[in-house]
Amino acid sequence: MPTPSATPPGSTPNTPNTPGTPGSSAPDARTRARRARRCGPVRHHRRGLAALTALATLTVGCSALRAQDPDPARASAPAAPPAAGTPAVQAAQGQAAPAQGAQLAQAQAAQAAQAAQAALAAMPAARPQAAAGQELNGRLAAAEQQAGMQRVLAAARRWGLAALPLRPPAPPAVKPELADGPGVKRLPGLPPVVYRVPTSDKVVFLTVDDGAEKDPQFAAMAAELGVPMSAFLSDYLARSDYGYFRGLQAHGVTLDNHTLTHPDLRRLGPDALRHEICDQQDHLQQESGTRPRLFRPPYGEYTEAALRTAASCGVTAFPLWNEEAFPDHLEWRYADQKFHPGDIVLTHFRAPSGDWKGTMPDMLRRVVDAATAQGFAIARLEDYL
Repeated sequence: MPTPSATPPGSTPNTPNTPGTPGSSAPDARTRARRARRCGPVRHHRRGLAALTALATLTVGCSALRAQDPDPARASAPAAPPAAGTPAVQAAQGQAAPAQGAQLAQAQAAQAAQAAQAALAAMPAARPQAAAGQELNGRLAAAEQQAGMQRVLAAARRWGLAALPLRPPAPPAVKPELADGPGVKRLPGLPPVVYRVPTSDKVVFLTVDDGAEKDPQFAAMAAELGVPMSAFLSDYLARSDYGYFRGLQAHGVTLDNHTLTHPDLRRLGPDALRHEICDQQDHLQQESGTRPRLFRPPYGEYTEAALRTAASCGVTAFPLWNEEAFPDHLEWRYADQKFHPGDIVLTHFRAPSGDWKGTMPDMLRRVVDAATAQGFAIARLEDYL
């Protein structure tokens, strides 16, 4: 059995040949010199770039952290230099970097420091500026509200009101449920007929029918006082000047349906009902840009067929009324002759005549004064129906 040969005493063990030095067990002096000239500067250059990269990263990272620090005192404190003996410092001290690499690192560090200082400089000023802006906005809002009240007070005096009209509350977030009961009549699947809106708010609703009289003084008075109302228009009376009613609409008056020619709906067949109700829906949408949701039957008379026809062309409720207003008096449905929350007041666009003793401004003054005296505000009907 062959046995491994032992290394003779005093001899050197065989070693693999080093690449580039075939047939020799160790490089000679000239080989070592060539390697030093070829590899030494490259290795030193790479280690120098690595050290500078680490140092630049550390500097930029610290600057970014200072910019995000919510504590101004801590964020504005200068960053401490890296401690002696840390790997980054040892690498930087032990190696020399090329001039271009050093300039690049310094530029990156300077940019990061400038960005951090700019962010820190902006932070303390942000809070006082925001607070000052909020205070200014609050003062402007209060001034505008005061100016608005002064305008309404001046208008109330100019139009001869007994007192400043009461402001209605904000519209309800959810409109009242119109279930069959007191003040509301409802058949399944058909629009409700509403005499009184079910609400506890001390509000009443002013509604003006027909459209024969187009008094500019009435329009000016309603706009200056900010009185909301709903106009139920019949086309044969309103068509001579729909521009007048668009002017009212621009000041918050809603334009609703009161048929084309003001007939008694109880006497009409299906085709005539559709013509009177749905064609007026189309006319009003064309004239006002809005399709009405509310319909008032002429004379307060209606049938189940009228309810069904109106529903088919977009009507959602039939508001009737509790009181009727004239320039010289109010007519009450109930014996106590008082307003109740949710009452609907009827009046008309009319000129002075035998049974209309006064003007449209006279009528509006009487309604507003009566509501104010009883502690009621006038609200917009469409906000509740």
